[in-house]
Amino acid sequence: MIVINLGLPKTGTTTLSRALRRAGLRVADWRIRDPQTTDETLRGRLVGRVMYEDYFASGDPMARMGEFDAVTEMNALRFDRNYWPQTDWGFLSAIEKNHPGVKFLLSRRDPLKTAQSMMNWRNLGGKRLPENDIPGLPRGYGGTVDEIARWVEGHYAFCARAFQNADNYFEYSLEDSDVKGKIGKFLGIDLPWWGHSNRRQTASEELAD
Repeated sequence: MIVINLGLPKTGTTTLSRALRRAGLRVADWRIRDPQTTDETLRGRLVGRVMYEDYFASGDPMARMGEFDAVTEMNALRFDRNYWPQTDWGFLSAIEKNHPGVKFLLSRRDPLKTAQSMMNWRNLGGKRLPENDIPGLPRGYGGTVDEIARWVEGHYAFCARAFQNADNYFEYSLEDSDVKGKIGKFLGIDLPWWGHSNRRQTASEELAD
């Protein structure tokens, strides 16, 4: 089984990562840390960059991701990197074509709350989003809570249409009191933990977890 989360930043991606790890899955979340791989070419690499390299080289975004059962955050936005695979239908359909057992999750959170969190997270909303071209959010937009919220709503609509009636797709709300049970049922595994990860968790804390 391969699990791909289509959620945007600040929609509980770290919580999902922790939950799947504690259930025994090998999880790639944003960056591949040194202890997570035996492949020297992957250590320290951004997940989105690795997957795009393989998508364009072989047609299979998961070609070098065999050490992982799940990818909980694929996007990256830095001064020199700008990847949003969860918005790319050609990319996502290539995963499904090459790995028919794949299951897609969408971690949803209230768009306004998500936008407010992005505005407060490491200059994501105040600087990085409006200074880059993001799918659905062209350069110059994303500098206000309302603009980011509209973009978040658009991503949810995209996923709903792209995976309409698909039995390998499940979207869940962080506000759902039974979210742990519903995700576990969809994936066919037991999730021993679900909680709220610290929004300002450091990389070292995440790795220790």
